[in-house]
Amino acid sequence: MSSNRKLVFAIEEIYHAFNRGVEKRPTFTNKRELDRALLTLNFYRFAELPVKLSKFLIQPENEQLKLLGKLENDYEKLVEIVCFCLMPNHFHLMLKQKMEDGISIFVSNFTNSYTRYFNTKHDRIGPLFQGTFKAVRIESDEQLVHVSRYIHLNPVSSFLIKLEVLKNYQWSSYPEFLGLSDKKLVSGNIVLGLFPSKKKYEKFVLDQVDYARQLESIKHLVIE
Repeated sequence: MSSNRKLVFAIEEIYHAFNRGVEKRPTFTNKRELDRALLTLNFYRFAELPVKLSKFLIQPENEQLKLLGKLENDYEKLVEIVCFCLMPNHFHLMLKQKMEDGISIFVSNFTNSYTRYFNTKHDRIGPLFQGTFKAVRIESDEQLVHVSRYIHLNPVSSFLIKLEVLKNYQWSSYPEFLGLSDKKLVSGNIVLGLFPSKKKYEKFVLDQVDYARQLESIKHLVIE
């Protein structure tokens, strides 16, 4: 595992980024906070934003969708989100860097913005997440698919939910991968393009025997 002080993020390369709450405290404590985190992730993917998040948030939903569409079509991205999972006290992001320092800027914007929101809501001060986020580069297609499975299975492996309801977990990219969500947050085809179909990817994720067998080979990439 490499710390960010040593790891140099390269354009068009893919990385697994992770951080958790200070002292492992909860960071996303209810649906409203999780939804706010998703919106924040979506908004800060882009460089040189035309409006502040605070102004975006007071717009009607149809205006928010219109602006997000404009950002998607007309604005450069800092990163592409390949897949992600938000958990009660941590997050996993698989990110493809699209411009210089894109990953560092994106994660900083996300965590700083969400921390301000959380601290205001809970009448607290100080950092919410543990220092500099951790990250490791994904070096092969094999690593790509296995780490995506690890990220998507996190709610199950952490005993938060049962495997059979994983596809209903709204705060990861897994439903979007399976075509069960109308969110357009991730560039899932980077992973899905390595499978014949979405159903084949679903079968791959749900194959617990293979997952257990492969986990040892990717333990240096999971960075928890």
